[in-house]
Amino acid sequence: MESVDGMNAFWRDRPVLVTGGTGLLGSWLIKQLLEARASVVCLVRDWVPQSELVRGGSIEQVTVVRGDIIDRNLLERTLGEYEVEIVFHLAAQTIVGIANRNPVSTFSANIEGTWNVLEACRRSPRVNSIVVASSDKAYGDQEHLPYDESMPLQGRHPYDVSKSCADLISQSYAETYGLPVAITRCGNFYGGGDLNWNRVVPGTIRSVIREERPLVRSDGKFVRDYFYIEDGAAAYMLLAEQLASNPALRGQAFNFSNESQISVLDIVDLILQKMNSTLRPEVLNQASNEIRHQFLSAERARTVLNWKPRFTLESGLDRTLAWYREFLGEQAAVTAAGRG
Repeated sequence: MESVDGMNAFWRDRPVLVTGGTGLLGSWLIKQLLEARASVVCLVRDWVPQSELVRGGSIEQVTVVRGDIIDRNLLERTLGEYEVEIVFHLAAQTIVGIANRNPVSTFSANIEGTWNVLEACRRSPRVNSIVVASSDKAYGDQEHLPYDESMPLQGRHPYDVSKSCADLISQSYAETYGLPVAITRCGNFYGGGDLNWNRVVPGTIRSVIREERPLVRSDGKFVRDYFYIEDGAAAYMLLAEQLASNPALRGQAFNFSNESQISVLDIVDLILQKMNSTLRPEVLNQASNEIRHQFLSAERARTVLNWKPRFTLESGLDRTLAWYREFLGEQAAVTAAGRG
């Protein structure tokens, strides 16, 4: 449904809640929602001044509710007072290493947080579309690849288990209560705004800009799907829009992926090539409790949702490099000014 000026009329003035808005995906999703003229409410637990949500100015155009997804009363109040119709539940503890060190806080955020959001939505009759962020990690280690949505969810390590559980809880609310919820399972997001420097893409870019050898935490042979963040945000919006009008999508999960697999060392080499760097990575071989080989089939999203990515790995990396060059240049300028 297009409006006269070519914008998607579905989103205009529609009340939307985004949890985890200061994260990588949340920042870009909110940006796209604002461009589509949605009325956005953002639940924020921690103030992250370098988040793209803040840095890009989007936070000045949304209603900010300060609080935690563990607080179900707050969630119900927010959904009711702002007459929310669409919910994107992104808030989570997303770092595998932190999950290994702090499993209980990860389980609380990722599992309890999910059932709190879903229960608040169940008690809020205006909500007609909920998209819950699961992960390819929810599949755990599978004998056959690529992952498809018919495979069992069998996470074994803390982060993977938290995603398997949240995914199954979402399916349970759809099956038992008819809640209009669908689930996304994506590969490793990358793009401008990712401030977790332990991740391979931002960490490599920052190291090269600083003329330091990039660090590879694993042995470099782990194989992953890398999915550009602007494609991810658009996929979430497409799923939410179709779910609002199609009850058959309730309880369904969708993989979103470029359907390409690449090792950690290969993506580091690609970044080094694009940055014309002769630096060589330092392989630390310190990764533990991680799945060695993961990649997704997006056939269901292509056929059911008529979805396709807009960016290749290379074009996504080009946009990512441009973002970090600007961001790290600004940081360097601020540091230099402070010293002056």
